[in-house]
Amino acid sequence: MKKELGDIISRKIKDPRVGFVTVTDVQVTGDLQQAKVFISVLGDEKTKEDTLKGLIKATGFIRSEIGQRIRLRKTPEIFFEFDESIEYGNRIESILHELNKENKKDGGSLE
Repeated sequence: MKKELGDIISRKIKDPRVGFVTVTDVQVTGDLQQAKVFISVLGDEKTKEDTLKGLIKATGFIRSEIGQRIRLRKTPEIFFEFDESIEYGNRIESILHELNKENKKDGGSLE
């Protein structure tokens, strides 16, 4: 489902608000009624919000495409959410980089 959603979003959606989107994860409930789609969007906050609005607007189209591509008795309702883990990881990496730089400047070592 993750692969198909990524393909639909990148190739089929023509909304200019939808920027460069990566589907990072999909969590489907046990009864297959709902799917939470985690996305990562390249750009600033405005770009992210515009992309989310565009995806929400296209949810019906995306569901119908998923229904055609994946044979399920009922196509799950789709909810989009930002995946904050990438930004969180980048933030931790930059903090560690700064600490390492400061430590080298002071003549120490983190090891």
